[in-house]
Amino acid sequence: MTTITVDDALDRAGTGTYQRRLMAIFGLVWAADAMQVLAVGFTAASIAATFGLTVPQALQTGTLFFLGMLFGAAGFGRLADRIGRRRVLIATVACDAVFGLLSVFAQDFTVLLLLRFLTGAAVGGTLPVDYAMMAEFLPARNRGRWLVMLEGFWAVGTLIVALAAWAASLAGVADAWRYIFAVTAIPALIGVGLRFLVPESPLYLLRLGKTSEAKAIVDEILVVNGKMRLGAGASLVPPPPTASAGIFSADLRKRSLMILAIWFLVSISYYGVFTWMPPRLAGEGFGFVRGYGFLVVLALAQIPGYALAAYGVEKWGRRPTLIGFCLLSALGCLLFVAAGTAMLIGVSLLIMSFALLGTWGALYAYTPELYPTASRATGMGAAGAMARLGGLLAPSLMGLVVAQSFGLAIGIFAGLLLVAAVAAFLIDAETRRVSLA
Repeated sequence: MTTITVDDALDRAGTGTYQRRLMAIFGLVWAADAMQVLAVGFTAASIAATFGLTVPQALQTGTLFFLGMLFGAAGFGRLADRIGRRRVLIATVACDAVFGLLSVFAQDFTVLLLLRFLTGAAVGGTLPVDYAMMAEFLPARNRGRWLVMLEGFWAVGTLIVALAAWAASLAGVADAWRYIFAVTAIPALIGVGLRFLVPESPLYLLRLGKTSEAKAIVDEILVVNGKMRLGAGASLVPPPPTASAGIFSADLRKRSLMILAIWFLVSISYYGVFTWMPPRLAGEGFGFVRGYGFLVVLALAQIPGYALAAYGVEKWGRRPTLIGFCLLSALGCLLFVAAGTAMLIGVSLLIMSFALLGTWGALYAYTPELYPTASRATGMGAAGAMARLGGLLAPSLMGLVVAQSFGLAIGIFAGLLLVAAVAAFLIDAETRRVSLA
């Protein structure tokens, strides 16, 4: 009887048809989640008009949405480590679709707030578990690139919601937010059925002692990718046990504190920019840097950011790539503050869009690799919770600063991103081509 680890089996299988199928399924829902998150900024003005509110009051939909994401990320991440990734993913995507669709028909602002909270809880639960699970189906040698590719679907969702908002604006429809929320619900509705096609993680099954089930899934990956099965004489062995599964245990405490700080700092900067930017550009704008058309250009600028991050995490490593994008994001913010012309403002916004999304790509590739299987979803859930805390604070607290000076707010984001770069430098691990434990 020969033994083989899951990582060795995945290395033998490589990345082929099986992983592309998973990427299509996970990516569809990832784009849907991006649309739900970024709809906050694109719907605020229309919601305000429908219910007779100010834009800051309408942005309470974002506050409740991010509050829901905070609870969902923390709760569902831990649940996925206890009852399995697959069950949690099916449940969260179903809730995302149902509550997201019901938001379209809300006739009262209070009801809309409740539905956005519930939608946020579902989205918050989906995001961290998606990455923990996808990472466990990928070989070590190019796991980072594929995880950044998955994060790249965020740009697809951003582009779709920007186009939907632009189309609604050009059509001059009343209650445009209802049409935007309808568009955001469609991919999640499709994704519910597709999620049943995704098996449980073999690493998770091995941790439970379900060796035969894990082997059957690994054999399926090998066959679909055109490779030989493990054979009757081979058995899978679990990775070596870790001393402690807690994300704040002695071995993991420093990296957890640093990576969670980065998630919070990047999140408050990202959501601070992209919650306030859509209504500002669609309204007063800055010369030619105005309207939904330029927001579509900003969404397109994200795609090469992901491409560079996908290259960097494998070529230079996770940590150097993350540090570089944090610094470039800060530079874009500082350029915005110093800009005196519409041209420089436009360039600075494009740099911010490019670099901030590259930062997210590096973060999502790096974070799940910092934790063992027993606490990977918990770690991603904690990271997601910190991100949602940042998203929760950005529309409300930063609104006070924006009221004084939009440039001052962007300058604060630059400082936060510089601190994030320092925190990344202090992380005690580089995970490029390291096997998952």
